[in-house]
Order: sequence, then C-alpha cells, then structure tokens
Amino acid sequence: MEGERRPALGPPSEGLFADGHLVLWTLCSVLLPVFITFWCSLQRSRRQLHRRDIFRKSKHGWHDTDLFSQPTYCCVCAQHILQGAFCDCCGLRVDEGCLKKADKRFQCKEIMLKNDSKALDAMPHHWIRGNVPLCSYCVVCKQQCGSQPKLCDYRCIWCQKTVHDECMKNSLKNEKCDFGEFRNLIIPPSYLTSINQMRKDKKTDYEVLASKLGKQWTPLIILANSRSGTNMGEGLLGEFRILLNPVQVFDVTKTPPIKALQLCTLLPYYSARVLVCGGDGTVGWVLDAVDEMKIKGQEKYIPQVAVLPLGTGNDLSNTLGWGTGYAGEIPVAQVLRNVMEADGIKLDRWKVQVTNKGYYNLRKPKEFTMNNYFSVGPDALMALNFHAHREKAPSLFSSRILNKAVYLFYGTKDCLVQECKDLNKRIELELDGERVALPNLEGIIVLNIGYWGGGCRLWEGMGDETYPLARHDDGLLEVVGVYGSFHCAQIQVKLANPFRIGQAHTVRLILKCSMMPMQVDGEPWAQGPCIVTITHKTHASMLYFSGEQTDDDISSTSDQEDIKETE
Repeated sequence: MEGERRPALGPPSEGLFADGHLVLWTLCSVLLPVFITFWCSLQRSRRQLHRRDIFRKSKHGWHDTDLFSQPTYCCVCAQHILQGAFCDCCGLRVDEGCLKKADKRFQCKEIMLKNDSKALDAMPHHWIRGNVPLCSYCVVCKQQCGSQPKLCDYRCIWCQKTVHDECMKNSLKNEKCDFGEFRNLIIPPSYLTSINQMRKDKKTDYEVLASKLGKQWTPLIILANSRSGTNMGEGLLGEFRILLNPVQVFDVTKTPPIKALQLCTLLPYYSARVLVCGGDGTVGWVLDAVDEMKIKGQEKYIPQVAVLPLGTGNDLSNTLGWGTGYAGEIPVAQVLRNVMEADGIKLDRWKVQVTNKGYYNLRKPKEFTMNNYFSVGPDALMALNFHAHREKAPSLFSSRILNKAVYLFYGTKDCLVQECKDLNKRIELELDGERVALPNLEGIIVLNIGYWGGGCRLWEGMGDETYPLARHDDGLLEVVGVYGSFHCAQIQVKLANPFRIGQAHTVRLILKCSMMPMQVDGEPWAQGPCIVTITHKTHASMLYFSGEQTDDDISSTSDQEDIKETE
C-alpha cells in the first residue's frame, strides 16, 4: 500500500560504531589478562633478580622456601610468615620484603674471626631472636622456649642454647660460648684465625694450638652428595651448617673431595673425622681422594671415615653399622652423637685390573678400586640396565623404593631371557693361582664385605653348615656363584644359599669369548674377552657404629665369639 511507510533505518555510521565497541571490548577482554600476566611475570622476574643479587653478595646462606615447616616469624618485622627466605648457617628467617634489611642488620656465623685478639676459650655467645627449635628449653629457668605465638626468645647459633626474653640477663649476654654438645666436633673460628697467623709466620706446630681444645677434640668434616639417592643431601648440608662451623661442610658436587680434605692438613695429626653423606659410590670417591693424600705424603692427616647412607644399595654402610638407608628418621644431632661414639676399624681396598685379550691390543689395562664387591652375571646385568635408563631420565630415579622396583623388573625379565647362561663355558676362575672347576652357573660374585644386594649376607647364608665369617679387614676375598636371577631373588629372601666357591687373597677370571656384563661397586659396563685380576691394594680407616644391629648382626657377633672361645 502506498500509504504505508517503511521504518526508517539509522545511518550506517551507528552500526559501525556499535561494531567498533564490540571489537574494542573483545580486544580489552583478551589483551588485558595477557597484559596483567605479562606485568606480573615481569615484576616477579625483577624480584627474583633482586633477591638473587642479595643472595650473591650476602655473607648469609640464604635460600628461598614456599612454605616453612613450622610457625615462623620474620626476624625484622616480627610478623607471621608462610614463605620467605632462611639462612642455612645461622637460622635467620625473613619475609621477602625484609630481606635486604635483615642482611644488613644481622651478622651470620663467622667461619674465621677478623683478628686474633680473642683466645680460643673466650668467644662470646652469638644470639639471634625468635624461631627457636621446637621442644627447646631455657638454660636459666629450664622451661620450654618458643611456646608463645610471636617472635620471642633467643638461640645461640654456635652452642644451640636457648633462653627466654625475660631470662636474658647482661651476664648471660657476655657469657663465654663453649660450643655446646658438639664442641669436640666443631672447628672454632678463633682456631682458624690462629692457624692463618701461624702460616703467615711460617709455623706449622698445630699440636700446641690444638692442645688448648682438649684431647677429646676430633673435628668433623661433612662431605655430602646432594644428588645421591632421594636427593636429601641439600637439606642435610643446611642442618649440618647450623650445628657446626660452615667451613666444615662441603657439597662434593661443587667441591671435589680431594680439595675438601685439604682442610685436614690444618688439623692435628690423626685427629680429623669425615662423615660421607651419600651412597657407596660417593664413599668410594672420598676414599680415592684419601689415597691421593697418601701419595702426596699426607699420611699423618688421613681422617677416619663414617657413612650416612643416602643411596639405593648402601651395603658398605650396612656392613659398618650405619644402616641400609637414611630417610630422616633420626635427627641430624643424633647422627653427630653416633659419629662421636663410633670406633675406628680397617677396611680392605682391592685393585681390579681388566686387560682386554687380543694380539694387537695397545690399550692400557683398565683399573678400578673395589670396596664392596665385583661381579659378572645377572646382578651386573640388572645394574647395567638400571644405569642406562637412569642416565636418560635421572629425575625419575630419585626414590629408593622406585629404584629397587626397577631392579626387580629387570631381574624378572632376565629370569625369562637368561642372557648370562652357560657362564662356566665362557669363563675360567683361579683362586690364588689354582684353577677351580665351575658348575653350570650364570654369575660369579667376589665379596670384600659382609653384605650384598641391598642387605643380604651372601657368604654366611641361612643353612646349618659352618663357614668362616666374612670379614672386611682380613685380606681375604669370598667368591660365590649364582644360578640365575631367580636364584639371586631366593638368596635375598633367605630361601636359598649361593654356591660357595672359596676364599682367596688373589682372584683371576678369564673371559674367553662373547660380551658379558660386569660391575665394581655398582658401576657396571659391558665387557668383551679379557682377563680380570683382583689383588689387595691398601687399607682405609673407617668408623664402625655398633649402636644399631640387626638380628643377623647379633647372630654373627655371637658366632664370632663362639669361634674365639673354641680357639
């Protein structure tokens, strides 16, 4: 109809304007979160760079933490904090915003005094306030400290004594610090200052200086591998730095043992002790460094070595009474007490020489040092497969239980495949120069210590037959055979005995053909035709702790006593 009018349409600019608003809001909704995220990450990176700069220049041993393990208060603002930074030398704990103030205001442990004005017995306490250890008691009133929900009470970072705020008197502030329970293990800062002055004067009579510290003074050096076993080494380093002088604590992944052990040359003759925190491989590394000290003519400074087991097998530490593995079940302070109570013993160390066969072989023989055992056969094959996969993905093998499960998997696989069968046809064995006839074996194990395979007493077994007990200081090796991976598993659960071949001072194996897996102290490789010769190398001074004994240890000890009585 002509009279009807069509609705008027708005100008085209209004539609474009609406579309422009929509595009603008869409861009804002997308770009604004991106911008905020970018800005936050930029600020976070700036804070991290600023914090790292403070850490690098500071004399404190600052470390970041996302969550403190106990109620914690900032030492500057006294506010309750959940995350921040802590010093693993003196124990200070601060919020991120107060880090710079704390670094300027509070002094960390002095590993060496600035001057020689203080005598060895005249060092005052170094008190810091707040965050005292749980279940600590005041040295004055004997009541519990740190029980109030605030920054309160004091702790001496050297002797670890704690005292209430109201019990802190002027006389206590000026009191001399005796370094507390572990005074016989700590190297006092004043001692190092005096040593430094003596070296400037070209004097080396350290015995006179050490006599002031008493005859019971046996300074302890900590050598920890932060990558061993369950990766507990990093935390242990901090706990030892709090209880001892930080100069005594080393991470062997950053400072090689041969350099760390040079601290022994600043101590009196035959006085130093070393605690190795790591697996059997780390212990062997440290003992090799001790042998280098002997080559340099530093026999008088050779330390006695204790072990805190962090690895997977830990057969050497088990033999020496330190247990099969440390998982934090006892406090670090108790570990130091165990070291003080330990007794010195000798450990045989053996040279394993592998000479490749062939007329045109110009390579030098490979040499290894053996502390625990040498083997060829299924257990070496399991170790070889395990190490091959751990090198590809080391982060997946940080659990001791998982590592043993992987060993179990490869042992089960070998039960089906039997890659090492007919070993007696491929190899010849000589004990002290005499050829030994072998049955149909799949593996041969040469033992220096009592334990094998993560805690199994291989030589003594579980039968009624009497065998001379295995010793680690008699210059003899125990040689046994196994019939396969399933036989190894039966031995570990005490359902079978190994085939005992004999004892000898020298062992010689001749691999006539094919490739076979071999290992020395858990370090495996694939070996072609060769001659393996095992001879005595030297002795190592170790520390034996008799406080924790298993049933097998007690029965073995009683058997040794019975043998002595009959003799």
